[in-house]
Amino acid sequence: MKQLSYQTLREAGHEGYLLEQAPEKVIQFGEGIFLRGFADAFLDVLNEKTGLDAKVVLVQPVGRKDHTEAFRKQDGLYTLYLRGFENGERVNRKRIISCVSRCLNPYAHYDEILACAENPALRYIISNTTEAGIVYDPACQLEDAPPQTFPAKLTQFLYRRFQAVGAQGDGFVILPCELIDDNGKMLQHCVEQYIGQWKLEPAFLQWVEEKNVFCSTLVDRIVTGYPAGEVARLQEENGYEDALLDTGEVFAFWAIEGPEWLKKELWFEEAGLPVVVTADCKPYKERKVRILNGAHTSMVLGSFLAGEDIVRDCMEDEVICGFMKKALYDEILPTLTLPREELLQFTGSVVERFRNPFIDHKLLSISLNSTAKWKARILPSLLDAVKLTGKVPACLAASFAFYLLFYHGDKLGENGLEATYNGRSYTIVDDQQVLVFFYQHRDTPMAELALAAMARTDFWGCDLTQIVGFADAVLHCLESVEKTDIKAVMKELAEA
Repeated sequence: MKQLSYQTLREAGHEGYLLEQAPEKVIQFGEGIFLRGFADAFLDVLNEKTGLDAKVVLVQPVGRKDHTEAFRKQDGLYTLYLRGFENGERVNRKRIISCVSRCLNPYAHYDEILACAENPALRYIISNTTEAGIVYDPACQLEDAPPQTFPAKLTQFLYRRFQAVGAQGDGFVILPCELIDDNGKMLQHCVEQYIGQWKLEPAFLQWVEEKNVFCSTLVDRIVTGYPAGEVARLQEENGYEDALLDTGEVFAFWAIEGPEWLKKELWFEEAGLPVVVTADCKPYKERKVRILNGAHTSMVLGSFLAGEDIVRDCMEDEVICGFMKKALYDEILPTLTLPREELLQFTGSVVERFRNPFIDHKLLSISLNSTAKWKARILPSLLDAVKLTGKVPACLAASFAFYLLFYHGDKLGENGLEATYNGRSYTIVDDQQVLVFFYQHRDTPMAELALAAMARTDFWGCDLTQIVGFADAVLHCLESVEKTDIKAVMKELAEA
């Protein structure tokens, strides 16, 4: 079977959209499955629908398997499948992505990477170098080829551009996609630290600040990557081999904190893409954390203790799904500031995403580090709900009760705190101080444990026992579970 290439597609009479030749207008630090299923997919649609006419140069992060040869053999092409539910309908979309020109390895092609900075057509820099990628390491030097950190590489890249175009020359629109708050501001701060450390001229610093736009962004799409179990079938259907095949969910959302003129430069709206250019990403970040992540955290631990293993099965369970929807629609949504219609639409998409038949999202995977997750994802909604209504939201309080039951382990090992509930054994993974606390309270009566856990200000940032009515709501839920079971409690709360 032939490998995917432009020649292979021509021979097969391919009729879909392809962009074989175009200027390189984007350089992307990160060649992995996420950006290929997210930003590159968007750029490919922009090429087709708005005439962006842009090719993307991929830069592979240090320390990964070398993918440059695979991109070369396939002319930068790869197949992307987007699958799941959309507007109640099961969707399975296939698209050959043709926006990539080449992939460069910084260990082998660093001069070529820096030379891209001198290309006057190059306008955009995209990155996804993991959450740990945007860091300042003073060990990085201007002479390193390459330096270890992404911000150091970016500083060298910007400096090469500055040397080529001068103080009045055009810079870049920089779109980091790392999953940290204010990623654009953090990246710019790191770059400016390197400029100071390397004693580069003040005119360069001024050029970085005035001629470049560092946009903080929020990204949202689950990209599941190479579907090893399906490859043989898919390649037989396609009639070609594709070593870079990628898969992801249908849903996507990209919030870009940038200037108004960016909407006219990148016509996302005209292309029908789920991208918002906004002056403030924080409301969208809050929406994602409280609704999407909050939905997970509100029901995952209780659902596992009730006998479930994956998110999709929870959505097929009328009781669990009803409990989750009650928490979302009645307790979380009223605390958010975006227009209600937007919130309702996003919440509906979350439920569809959880039902995705192509993704087996394990509850135990989501359970990792649930202490920090409950603090970040549930506590803000709970506190705001109390302020708004004067009452403790019952489902969110129940999620804390489920947390306590899930964390009631009895054996502390190298991999975590081992626990058993209704005959099901599992391992709790969290910060060591959290695991030690629950291990030390393994024989403490549940009511006492609950109050002791609530009082740990180092876990929650506040004393939860001071939230009027919260302790009573949690203790009542624990008593109800002891008398009946978790599913019965969920049902009662959902129907209240």
